Amino acid sequence: MELFDSHAHIDFPRYNKDRDKVIERARAEGVKYILNCGADLESSQRAVKLAEDYDDIFAAVGIHPHEGSMYSIEIAKKLRELAENKNVVAFGEIGLDYHYDNSPRDEQRQAFRAQLRLASTLDLPVIIHSREAEKDTINILEEEWDSKNGGVVHCYSSSAEMAKKLLELDFHIGFTGLITFKNLEWLRRIVSNTPINKILIETDSPYMSPEPYRGRRNEPARVKEVARQVAKCHNLTLEKVAEITTENGLNLFKI
Repeated sequence: MELFDSHAHIDFPRYNKDRDKVIERARAEGVKYILNCGADLESSQRAVKLAEDYDDIFAAVGIHPHEGSMYSIEIAKKLRELAENKNVVAFGEIGLDYHYDNSPRDEQRQAFRAQLRLASTLDLPVIIHSREAEKDTINILEEEWDSKNGGVVHCYSSSAEMAKKLLELDFHIGFTGLITFKNLEWLRRIVSNTPINKILIETDSPYMSPEPYRGRRNEPARVKEVARQVAKCHNLTLEKVAEITTENGLNLFKI
């Protein structure tokens, strides 16, 4: 069985003391591929370095909406240079976060639009973060994104209506350990209603640790628990979900 953790941040300092062991545990659980995503310029650089150091890790580069106010022409130039690395397979994570508003919303939107355009010129799929920003996320994607390169809205926790619209736009939907939480039956219904060929599984490590590890630092090995829950939602075997979601990831990211 081969699993694909399609979104992780194991470059973060929380792994500095045991990163190699975290990667070893993932491999032991059948995790064949890990996509490590950038959140700002420094983490994007670290993601590329990780992908150079480990054959089973790939990188995405981008500026998270929390850091939208830092986006500039100079940052865009450096991201473009990073994206030329052969191990970079996506642009992200980018998008909008109206929950924390760590950057002003107008600056988030500007950075989001600019990075969508940059990703398009680089022929890279996009990894989207959207929290409490459904309307603006959809409107900007409709206006800016060329679906030929594909993309995924990761760590999905938005409405069924948004999921339907994303599928119409030919996006994939990424699910995390959230779908294992007992009080989120509504989210499991969205999983059940999402075609299996449009689902990616992810950990979003170090966040979103699934049951029975909730509250602890997450790691890619636990993507198996996400796959297990998807299997229940779709009445499939764990092995079949692993096979399909891994193929989905390989196809989307052209690995």
